[in-house]
Amino acid sequence: MGSVAYVLMEYPRLSETYITSELHRVEQAGVHVRLFVIKPEVEPHERGPHQPVLDKIRAQPQRLPGATSLDDASLPSWLRENIGSFRPAIRRTLHRRPLGLGRAALLALGQALRERKQWRSRPPKLYVKALLHAIALADGLLDHPDIRHIHAHYAHKPTTIAWLASSITALPFSFTAHARDIYDEERTPPAQLRRKLLAAEFVVTCTDANRRHLEQAASEASVHLIYHGLGEDTARLLETGPAVDGRNGHLRLLGVGRLVEKKGFDVLVEACGELARRGAPFEALIVGPDGDHADEVRGRISALGLADRVRLPGRMGQTELCGEYRRADAFCMPCRVLENNDRDGIPNVLVEAMASGVPVVSTPVSGIPELVVDGHNGLLVRPEDHDALADALLRIRDDRELADRLGRRAQATVRERFDGHRSAEQLAALFREVGV
Repeated sequence: MGSVAYVLMEYPRLSETYITSELHRVEQAGVHVRLFVIKPEVEPHERGPHQPVLDKIRAQPQRLPGATSLDDASLPSWLRENIGSFRPAIRRTLHRRPLGLGRAALLALGQALRERKQWRSRPPKLYVKALLHAIALADGLLDHPDIRHIHAHYAHKPTTIAWLASSITALPFSFTAHARDIYDEERTPPAQLRRKLLAAEFVVTCTDANRRHLEQAASEASVHLIYHGLGEDTARLLETGPAVDGRNGHLRLLGVGRLVEKKGFDVLVEACGELARRGAPFEALIVGPDGDHADEVRGRISALGLADRVRLPGRMGQTELCGEYRRADAFCMPCRVLENNDRDGIPNVLVEAMASGVPVVSTPVSGIPELVVDGHNGLLVRPEDHDALADALLRIRDDRELADRLGRRAQATVRERFDGHRSAEQLAALFREVGV
């Protein structure tokens, strides 16, 4: 039986429970997985709470050699510092696949030349690092003759490395595209995205909005929509958790995500300010690690005098988070699209919240309307409109029949369309079609 080589940037990562759940479920579907990770393992205290699903995954991570950042270093100094870690892989790959290594070097050079800001500019040095990681990946792939296919998650660095390794080994590759990795043109220039789409055997993405975007970039590419299913650990916790407490008119609001601008948590804070002005009793919890918008969110909380009612507890483990879903009266995700086109696809925490039965309020951006139908299984408000968000939250508080109906239908939507085992079977079928 052949194997598929998964290529991930980091593993494990608390914010990517959908990937760990996918790995487990793909293995359950009968696919043999070998796992290659680009970044070194982080310290346990930086990794966050343990994900029980990790104990069920048979594939053990093989990590590529570590390398320092290229951002603030000249290429010669970076090579002097890092090349030693890659020399054994370079020697072995040069011996086993000399022509493939030459093809990959020319591919990397061509990509770098195409992405110059001006024709006289120096080519981006990041392709040197990507090529070295691709050589190390190819070296690992060639050690396992059972590997028939390479699959990367995210269209930027991991797919670049998988693409170059495919050129060395002649193994076909595919990738899963998510959100920022295909919309942020600094991260993945449109011409580069098109070339990757055409080079890949197939591409998977998690929203229909993404699928349309990718097909516009390369109509000839084979692009498949497979929704992320509810995470394995979350599904178990929600099935076995305690009953929801009774409501008492005191709004308990929950938001979950990294404190970055596209999540719109500053809009949630402004809505909380409006609730306070209207005399509505409430408390809000915004769960997640700091990001580049954390200071703005904290500043708005302070300016509006909400420090005693809006809390930022940082990241939580899935057990604790599932408890918060159950305690909440409403889940708020006021997402926005940024000027650089960065956006969420369908936030996985939105799926989790709906699976728990809490009424959700979000915005009709990106793939969210594929999950949330306004007035049917949730409420949608215009991005940036904190007054409309406050109105929606008060509707949920004041109309218990509406809140209960939205929660029940949300759970049904997740059961019917976001079943993780069904999604894994779809992906496994694609792997089988290419000979895994």
